[in-house]
This record gives sequence, C-alpha cells and structure tokens, in this order.
Amino acid sequence: MLEIKGICPIIATPFRENGEVDYESMENLIKTLIQNGCHGVTLFGIAGEYYKLCDEERKKMALLTVKICKENGGTSIISVTDHATEIAVKNAIIFEEIGADCLMLLPPFFLKRGGDALYEHMKEVAQSVRIPVMVQYAPEQTGVAIAPSVFEKLTNECQNILYYKIECKPAGPYISNLLKLTEDKVKIFVGNAGFQLIEALDRGAVGVMPGCSMFDVYLDIYQKYKLGNRNEAIDLQNQLLPILNHIRQNVEQIISFEKRILKRRGIIKTEYCRKPSYPTDAYFDELFDEYYEPLAQKYSW
Repeated sequence: MLEIKGICPIIATPFRENGEVDYESMENLIKTLIQNGCHGVTLFGIAGEYYKLCDEERKKMALLTVKICKENGGTSIISVTDHATEIAVKNAIIFEEIGADCLMLLPPFFLKRGGDALYEHMKEVAQSVRIPVMVQYAPEQTGVAIAPSVFEKLTNECQNILYYKIECKPAGPYISNLLKLTEDKVKIFVGNAGFQLIEALDRGAVGVMPGCSMFDVYLDIYQKYKLGNRNEAIDLQNQLLPILNHIRQNVEQIISFEKRILKRRGIIKTEYCRKPSYPTDAYFDELFDEYYEPLAQKYSW
C-alpha cells in the first residue's frame, strides 16, 4: 500500500465574500501545497470548516481535491466525519471510488458515545474500504477519550488501519504507548498545529498535519530534522511557536488567521469564514502582525 509520511496540511475551505465556496481559490491552494513539496493534502479536517459545508459542496470539493492531486502527483487524504455509521460507510465508499489515496476517520462525538458503539463504528467504516485508513484522535475538540488499547484492538482487526493522527495533550506518551502496543505496526501523525512536532518525531511519528498557511515552515522543520539537523529544526520550530500560540487559542480563531495568512500570501482571494466566526480586535491584530512579520520576511511571503 501507499506509504504516507511528512507534511500533509489540512486544506482550508476558501469562501467568497458572499459565503459561497471559492473553488478557484481552492484549486490554487491545493496546487500550491503539492507543487511546493507537501507530501500530501488532507480534506475535511477540523481546521477546514467541514462542519459548515453542505453535502453537495463536500462532494464537489472531494472530486476537485482528488483530480488536482492526480494531475500534480500529490497524495489525497479525505476525512470521514459523519456521526451515523451507515452514512459514514456510504461516504467512505464514495471517497474510495472517486480515487482518494487514504481516508481519515474522525470517530463520532456528538452524543459522546463510547465503548462498543464507538469501536464498532470505526471498525465498520474501515472494513468497508480497501484503501489505507487513518484514525483521528482529537479528544480536546471532540470531548471523547479513547484508550490506546482500543486502537491496538482496532489495528489487529482491520488490516487497512495503518495510520493514526494523535492530537491529545500531551501527545508524546500516547504516541509511545500506541507504538509499543501495536509493535510499531502503525504510523503516527501528530496534529495540534505541530506544537509537539519535534517530540513526536523523536518518539517515532512519521509526520504532521498542520494548518496549510505556513506549510513551507513545517516542510523546512521536517527536512532539517530528517537530515539530522535536529538543533536547527528546534530553532526554526521556536520561531514558529509564538505566532501559533497567539492565533490558536480556539478552533475558529486559528481558522480565521490561517485564511488571513493565505490571503496575504496571494494563495486565496478572501479570508471570509462562514458564520459564526471568530471576532478579532485591533490589539489582537496588531500583535499578530508583530509575530507574522519575521516569518514573512524570512520566507518572502
């Protein structure tokens, strides 16, 4: 099966000023990510505002993502986020049929189901397709805690569950525990904007799924680390952390500022977010500029 590793950003959903999806900007965004070295792109992540999209939009976006990836030699990862098992299975099959390279599976969380129901949902969706599956573990956003032993059992029963995206806090011990339980059968990605990227790589993770606006910084950190320049990777990570710490105080906030950066870089046309969205203020924006400018100068944004 296809091996996925490295930097696989979450695709932001560009909107026009009237709130409609801007497919032209989306195409430019995906091409920019792939053509500049990202190892894959991820559609319908939490930072992609999937929860503000209708079914017709999701289908069109999935088709567009797969098409652009195939034309440009990129790897497409599409997330299944449905809370009903039957619908999740249908969409998993659809994404496989249109040519997705990998599925990411976000376990249902709306009613905080746990135990056997949650396990059976993940198992049934994974077994409905043949392509690789990545299970996303995001307890901070979903409010649903899952023990590593559950994922160990799931891995043993579903041969195509090859990846896990771990973004609990702290992520490090969980990553080490999961790799130990599965005897390194699975590959681990880290989320949470890559705050723990260096530690995660040290513990055996193979990549990160950050926001897409500063993809080149993450690529630089990852490449330095893989070349054995760990101290240089840490130094660059330390240049990224202040702006992440500022703009990632809640989900809607980082979505808003990811789009602001993408617009400033000329990658998308507007920074519009569907309502309800994050309300900023003058001081927050001024401080954002202070953190943004050093990176913008360094990378010629």
